This record gives sequence, C-alpha cells and structure tokens, in this order.
Amino acid sequence: MSTAEETAGGEMQPWAEVTPEAARRLLVAAVEAFAERGYHATTTRDIAGRAGMSPAALYIHYKTKEELLHRISRIGHERALDILRTAARREGTATERLADAVSSFVRWHAGGRTTARVVQYELDSLGPDARAEIVALRRQCDAEVRGIIEDGIAAGEFEVLDVRGTTLAVLSLCIDVARWFNIAGPWTPDEVGALYADLVLRMVGAHKAPAAGK
Repeated sequence: MSTAEETAGGEMQPWAEVTPEAARRLLVAAVEAFAERGYHATTTRDIAGRAGMSPAALYIHYKTKEELLHRISRIGHERALDILRTAARREGTATERLADAVSSFVRWHAGGRTTARVVQYELDSLGPDARAEIVALRRQCDAEVRGIIEDGIAAGEFEVLDVRGTTLAVLSLCIDVARWFNIAGPWTPDEVGALYADLVLRMVGAHKAPAAGK
C-alpha cells in the first residue's frame, strides 16, 4: 500500500497527506456521506456530524461543500493517474504494462470502492472551474492507457482498429468496478484485477499474455 493511503473500514483511502487531522476526518466523513446519500442530498451538517464536529468547525477547513468534493476528487484522480502512469512507464512489453495498468487500476477501485464511487461519479456536481481541472486529470489518465495501446500496436503485440474507443472501453470497464464490487462477495480486489487484466488483453488481441507474477 502506498504511504499516501490509509485503511478505514477495510478500504484503501488516499488521505494520509491531508493535514491537519480534523481536515482529514472531514474528508473521510464527506466521502462516506456523498457515497451513501449523493452530493446534493448531503448537507454540511451531515458531514460535520459524521466527523464528530460542529457544523461551524467544518468552515475552518473548507469554505463550501463543493470545496470538499473538489479536494476529494482531485486527490482521487491524482492517485488514479499515478497508478496508470507508474504502470505505463515501467520496463517491459506493452502487454505486460497494460496488464499491470488494468490490474492496479481495478484493485484501487475495488479496494477503495466508496472513495472511487465519489471520485468517478460526482464529477457533474462540481462547478465549471473545478470540473475543468478534474477533466484535465481524466484526460491524462486516458493518455497513459492510450499510449500503452499505441505502443502495443506499433510493436505488433495488439490488434486494435479503434484506439480511442478501445481506450474508453478499458477505462470504463475498470471504473465500473467501484459501482458493483462487494468486499463480502466471491472475489478479492486482487482476483478481480487479474480477471480484468486478462479480459482487456483479449480485448486488444494481445498475442502473448504477460509472464506470471508480472
């Protein structure tokens, strides 16, 4: 687990760098409330109550409810980008790097499913400026996956007719894990990551699967 992640309620959360501790508690409380009730149905009083604080205390750290969502979304997308960028720039074939990117990305969405649901599905709740910043991060995520696929095509490892559409399909497949994954279900995050890596390699027509353990 990254040093930038904590475990709360059995889920990975990328909030370790948030200080002071009260600000971090409010972020965690906001994630839980937004995931359970949705952004628009959640009040600042709901968030403060979950954090064990008074409503007035929230405004010491965050000016508005949207500022909370913006920070949650930015940290989450930066973590997602880091996962994909690390896999894309590692040594190895395009097949190995794509498998690594997908399995890692899926594990993050499964292991941090509550956080990931808020990060991935509340984008439209942000105002124009905040939304533009997050969209830019999403485009960088897209570029990392697209780059691996293009490398695979150039190396003769992949057979892909529509790179843009395939990139969208790969990312959508991974992100959707946050919507349905259940920690009490039949699969672990690692198992789902491995399954999805195999599915994506089939999707791109990979000629050779990565070696075990890669």
